[in-house]
Amino acid sequence: MKDKGELKMKYTKSEKYNTPTLQKKIMGPNPIKLAEELLINHKIPEGAVVCDLGSGQGLTSVFLAKEYGFTVYAADLWSNPEDNRRFFDDMGLDKNQIIPVKADATDLQFDKGFFDAVISTDSYNYFGRDEHYLDDKLLPFLKNGGYIYIAIPGMKKDCHDKLPPELLLSWTPEQLDYMHDIDYWTEIVNKCKGAEVISVKEMESNEEVWSDWLMQDNEYAVGDRKAMESGGGKYLNFISMILRKK
Repeated sequence: MKDKGELKMKYTKSEKYNTPTLQKKIMGPNPIKLAEELLINHKIPEGAVVCDLGSGQGLTSVFLAKEYGFTVYAADLWSNPEDNRRFFDDMGLDKNQIIPVKADATDLQFDKGFFDAVISTDSYNYFGRDEHYLDDKLLPFLKNGGYIYIAIPGMKKDCHDKLPPELLLSWTPEQLDYMHDIDYWTEIVNKCKGAEVISVKEMESNEEVWSDWLMQDNEYAVGDRKAMESGGGKYLNFISMILRKK
């Protein structure tokens, strides 16, 4: 996090997507701003074939295709590929630029070594807590030397043994078990044999991306307001993880 008095990050790419229509598509703290921060000084070449893993309604996929020039596979289990295809068409992206796919992150059906990179924004914590996931379920589909960029919601310090009452205003202990601190995630990714861990660190986006989300009127955002308006945000952060396949 930046010290007080230092300039905050300017989300120059993300601001183009700050419209009511597009913001309605976010499914949690603003994933576009998370993706922009995650990809600062990234090493993925333009034109790379990228998996947007856990892409939701495809907003991050559009962002990756338009702003970075990637060929994007929008892979998600819960969204409808046909709905996403219509959205991509409306955003002026053709079938060669972005491809919606219904995909289970734990049972991917792509060819081995298919992707130059995998990017996952605000979803990896649901399926990546298994210490064998990277080696067994994800790395086989990444080219040697390919990158994995991950942004996930986390905790400043794991507190599952004594959960703050503010957090329990919006989430159950089971839901909060998807969120952990940097030490937890560092231990998980360091067990990966097939990739070099480049960094695991706290992101600076926390306050701003939450603010964008809490302004939405859907039931999930409204439910999250209880915890955040009671000060629950002081226990939470976002964590970035960057790995490179050996």
